[in-house]
Amino acid sequence: MDASLLISLAEITIAGAIINASVHFVPVGGAPAAMATSTGVGTGTTQLAAGAGFTGLMAAAVMASKVGIDGLGFLLILLSGAVGSMIMLGVTMLVGQLIYVFGVGVVPAADKCEVDPITKDPQKPYVTPGTTGHGVPTVCYVSGLIGAALGGIGGALAYIALITLGFSAGIAGMLAIGFFFINAVLASYNIGGTIEGFHDPKFKKMPNGVIAAFVASLLCGIVAVAMAL
Repeated sequence: MDASLLISLAEITIAGAIINASVHFVPVGGAPAAMATSTGVGTGTTQLAAGAGFTGLMAAAVMASKVGIDGLGFLLILLSGAVGSMIMLGVTMLVGQLIYVFGVGVVPAADKCEVDPITKDPQKPYVTPGTTGHGVPTVCYVSGLIGAALGGIGGALAYIALITLGFSAGIAGMLAIGFFFINAVLASYNIGGTIEGFHDPKFKKMPNGVIAAFVASLLCGIVAVAMAL
């Protein structure tokens, strides 16, 4: 097998592991958060992570069309993917926060920690009885940005690998989106519901998810390489 094919296979496998890890950083509150009874953004894990990932993919694709995928262009594509995802998820969390604070009238508070690890502000006194937190506290926001950056990098890396294999930009984009969904869903199953971010006890389940994503991504990579032959 050609060395370039092996490199692309490795990039796809690593990208999948990064994407899976990134999802565990994203503060997802699910349906309860939509009613301000759970910390995080009120949507599903897969939808929120995929939304950020798709934005990162588009940013990476635009950058790839401008600078190419060799040398410095490789790093610029990864950074573009990260920044694109961070902007999308950052704006989503900010708008959600405005609705929670000024629309619903709740104080952003995390249920999974006594004190915000970043601001050192107490959290428990502000959690409404009968809820598991509400809004997007600082620690959740920062965690979400980290997850978005990793997701964007993972998506961009997968896109680069597919372009290197000889796929057109359109086909590479579609395959990368499907690939992102596979790993986001695996992470969602691993989390099993809602998660606040890197301070949530469920975050400790991440290694299992990364291992599963590594195996699944390796299989996807083999299929992609076979398609490129």
